[in-house]
Amino acid sequence: MANPNKIAPGNVDGDFFVDTSCISCGNCRDLAPSNFAKSGKYYVIKKQPENALELDEVLSALICCPLGSIGTKATGAGAKQSISQALMRFPEHIEDDVFYLGFNSADSFGGKSYFIKHQDGNWMVDSPKFSSRLVKYIESQGGLAYIFLTHRDDVAEAQAYARHFKASRIIHKADLEAQKEAEIVFDGIETFNPHAQFTIIPTPGHTMGHSMLLYRQKFLFSGDVFTSRTYSNEDIEAWPPYYCWCDWDEQTRSIERLLSYPFEFMLPSHGRRFKGTLPETKRALEQCLKRCREEKNPDPLSFERADFFDEIALWAKQTGQLEYAKYAADKASSIRLKLN
Repeated sequence: MANPNKIAPGNVDGDFFVDTSCISCGNCRDLAPSNFAKSGKYYVIKKQPENALELDEVLSALICCPLGSIGTKATGAGAKQSISQALMRFPEHIEDDVFYLGFNSADSFGGKSYFIKHQDGNWMVDSPKFSSRLVKYIESQGGLAYIFLTHRDDVAEAQAYARHFKASRIIHKADLEAQKEAEIVFDGIETFNPHAQFTIIPTPGHTMGHSMLLYRQKFLFSGDVFTSRTYSNEDIEAWPPYYCWCDWDEQTRSIERLLSYPFEFMLPSHGRRFKGTLPETKRALEQCLKRCREEKNPDPLSFERADFFDEIALWAKQTGQLEYAKYAADKASSIRLKLN
């Protein structure tokens, strides 16, 4: 629960606030863009909700905050009822048989995860917290057959879900260190088709094992490469090079290969989703690719980024990814050496 005695600087006065446990994942901004904004090292309430829609969005952000950093000073039965009603919104239906699970996990830096209800076995894309509410929901939908993991840093509690549901985890070999006991492992950059309606597209760059899932040539689960209308107000944007953990040029080549695949929804692990017609998404992807090719600083050097890689190294070590911990620590040292 958020602590009203540790409210982060920059919050406007009112019922809702963000405390200093915030890890700056940005999920609150994605869910309630009118009310949250970055202020220093934290996301904060920039505007208290002023109507029913904004209140719903802020409450959704409160439910999905990975560390429970969003709180309310409101008390009484009404406030508790509002939070309980917000809790019942998740999983959130997106369209057709696709859902946003909510309950984002701090173990994946607040990354989003999704659920696909399918007659031949249900899928989870990346992992949320291991939540009793989500377990009961998935059980009510017939269980879980597959857990597709886009890359190493969004696996969260996939192992717990795999054990509970006896589901098969799918991950690229280059990121296998994150889920050493994964049941299905693929390799290379050729597409992998575990089912006629599911196409796994290796997209190395953010990490060398980063991959995306295309479902029914309509839904693209894009991992940590894309967001929408976050930086330049474009329909599909690549996260800046600061957040590219491995190789910007490799990621750009991966984006170019995506032009061969049709989709209407871009559903990211981090950032805002996008929906458009097939021509609109193709055009948006082409514009994104153009901006990536024109990027002037594909490997930014700053002490802040070096500190960032040190944090990644610590996280990787804590999660048993020792090779990746060494890579991140070496990257941090390299950046500092160049700056000095």
